[in-house]
Amino acid sequence: MPVPNTSPVRRRSLLREDVYRAIRDAIVRGQIAPGEKLVDGELQEWLGVSRTPIREALLRLERTGLVTAVPGRSTMATPYEPEAVEQARVVAAELHALAVKLAVPSLLPADLEALREANSSLSRGGQAPSSEDCVAADDAFHQVFIDRSDNKVLAAQLEQVMPVLRRAEHLHFDSAQAEASVLQHEEIIAAAGSGDAEGTAALARRNWLALGAR
Repeated sequence: MPVPNTSPVRRRSLLREDVYRAIRDAIVRGQIAPGEKLVDGELQEWLGVSRTPIREALLRLERTGLVTAVPGRSTMATPYEPEAVEQARVVAAELHALAVKLAVPSLLPADLEALREANSSLSRGGQAPSSEDCVAADDAFHQVFIDRSDNKVLAAQLEQVMPVLRRAEHLHFDSAQAEASVLQHEEIIAAAGSGDAEGTAALARRNWLALGAR
């Protein structure tokens, strides 16, 4: 397994969550390709940690759908499965819509500005084009609503379902999709600024489902 050649975090402060996120991000970004075997020893050498946090991270990643374990044989980055991606998208669309509905009544002017800045970044990334920049900008945009919803259970559920979608976006980046999302985000910002929670939630749901349709 060709693990990344640089450590993603400072080893002296490496925690279980750091290990999980490092492996997750390597899979999501395609540094560890779909179907590649995940060898404990290689991951230990890369991250400079013991086997225990590696195994804990792989178990968590199996629950997100990014890792597949065959008992007694091997563990691998889950092969790309379009059906699984679309199933995750439907769930994510509803969760993001709920986050928006909860957040809109509490949005501050600074939140609306953060949405505009994230959408501007998405627009620049789409013109580049860069999957890394676009995914990061899109994450920042939707994170505004997740944070303002102030619902830890909702945030945890999104943390569970989103990695499969983000990996699909990295593997099959489409600058046209990024440009279309910018326009949809502008509608979302306008609706959020008017205080229309239900309308903004519907637009957010459409935004996520439209990615699959395209």
